[in-house]
Amino acid sequence: MSLAKRKFDTLVIGAGGGGLRAALQLAQADSSVAVVSKVFPTRSHTVAAQGGMNAALANVLPDNWHWHMYDTVKGSDYLGDQDAIEYMCRAASKTVIELEHCGVPFSRMENGGIYQRPFGGQSQNFGGEQAARTCAAADRTGHAILHSLYQQNIRAKTHFFDEFFAIDLIKDEAGFVLGALVLEIETGEPLLIEAKTTLLATGGAGQLFRTNTNATINTGDGLAMALRAGVPLQDMEFFQFHPTGIAGKGMLISEAARGEGGYLVNKDGERFMERYAPHAKDLASRDVVSRSIAIEVQEGRGCGPNGDYMHLKLDHLGSEVLDKRLPAISESIRTFLGVDPAKDLVPIYPTAHYTMGGIPTNRYGQVVVPVDTGEEEIPGLYAAGECACVSVHGANRLGGNSLLDIVVFGRAAGNDIIQFLKENHYHRPMPQEGIDQAMARLARWDQKGKGEPVDQIRQELQTTMEKYCGVFRTEEILAEGLAKVLELEQRMSMVRLQDHSKVFNTARIEAMELDNLVDIGVATVTSALARQESRGAHSRVDYPDRDDANWMKHTLYYKENRQLDYKPVRTKPLTVESFPPKERVY
Repeated sequence: MSLAKRKFDTLVIGAGGGGLRAALQLAQADSSVAVVSKVFPTRSHTVAAQGGMNAALANVLPDNWHWHMYDTVKGSDYLGDQDAIEYMCRAASKTVIELEHCGVPFSRMENGGIYQRPFGGQSQNFGGEQAARTCAAADRTGHAILHSLYQQNIRAKTHFFDEFFAIDLIKDEAGFVLGALVLEIETGEPLLIEAKTTLLATGGAGQLFRTNTNATINTGDGLAMALRAGVPLQDMEFFQFHPTGIAGKGMLISEAARGEGGYLVNKDGERFMERYAPHAKDLASRDVVSRSIAIEVQEGRGCGPNGDYMHLKLDHLGSEVLDKRLPAISESIRTFLGVDPAKDLVPIYPTAHYTMGGIPTNRYGQVVVPVDTGEEEIPGLYAAGECACVSVHGANRLGGNSLLDIVVFGRAAGNDIIQFLKENHYHRPMPQEGIDQAMARLARWDQKGKGEPVDQIRQELQTTMEKYCGVFRTEEILAEGLAKVLELEQRMSMVRLQDHSKVFNTARIEAMELDNLVDIGVATVTSALARQESRGAHSRVDYPDRDDANWMKHTLYYKENRQLDYKPVRTKPLTVESFPPKERVY
């Protein structure tokens, strides 16, 4: 049976904010664009982003992009690349206005300007008073952006392959990426999509952890595809735990709740954040707040019958403010906890939220790999959004910078692809060997017989990651965790499917997702074990201090031999003075 084929100028894998913003840029330039998404595009995880998107519009309080840049560098614990951070913060205001013209219904103030709320880690005047920088559409900002971008892509005649699963990238001997093999979930039939350029925009890997804020689709597919194609993953040890997940369940309660005036209390009713971040209090950086909550619980000041969570206090805001500014969050609290935030305290605990590491790119979205002279681009391969590591978030992402990141670098990747297509008019020949390798990955799941079930290994992986690679880490715990994850990697060869039908075989999709998650789990624990310091979200109890002398560098993890390499942090911005590392206090 011959393999079905389609040809496009650009293949975009992932239909969240990063993929759709890039696709829109290309479709408007008359390129033929295919967007492959394993769910209907408006179910991509961008839809779940609540709080807002940072831009120094200065609609509420004085602001400028340089202050935003300082906060982002400081928030990254000085591991972010300052050229990329400057580019993002400078582009932010223009990007918000572009989105507004795309139809994003931002919340308004009395004077008609876009509403901006205070968010964690944001300051005026390089660490001064609290800033109000986060442009919001109530608490459904991601929903508003994703729907608007999808509608604009429909208008621009972008070609969508909805409910197709990307199996593997295809490369030639010269190292060019020529497209990917994908699988139509409905029919179980493979399809080869040839493309002059391919953009990975598949989002993060929050499903690595048992308790997380992520959609079940966030299984690190793009990250694992890049790994198998020989691309290293950068800074995978830095995984953000959001301080306010619904306790025991993981659903997100956005920082917007604290931005609007909510605050955290322990079992004694004490506002404990004043102890850990006397200046910023509840709006300190996310890693700081998450650790503070974990310490309060460890030291016996936790709430509830088991003393294993903290309380978020919102009742003083009143139902009018909650219904206007935080309608979706209020609804989630009522639905999942059965409590009314206008009357009751809300149980919260840190939950796995965001992948700071990812596929290494430059600020044009090009995927880059280290060579003796620095870095070189992989021709035809781009990445944007949470699966990419530019790195604007470094060791810890500031709230409100993820929606900004996906839109700014989705647009930048689109622009660079337009230039690439002008110089590369024709498709390169597709090597049969590359196609066969990708088909073999699919055929592996046709093996019959008794074996281990997918769901058991997935459960064990998530529990292991939560227990051994959580908010606090030590050499001993990480080494034990790595041994367990490597054992799971070995056991993957014994996994068998009991359902070998083709039509809507979701078991096969879940098996390939698990394959991806195991690869990402090994990358994360290996990188965390190697980094002997505490920086941002990576908190080593045995190395409690940040070590700029030895660890001011990015980790690079290769799948082959589980090898680690390093590259320097780019501390030189584009046009302004560098922000040198200093002690990070809030």
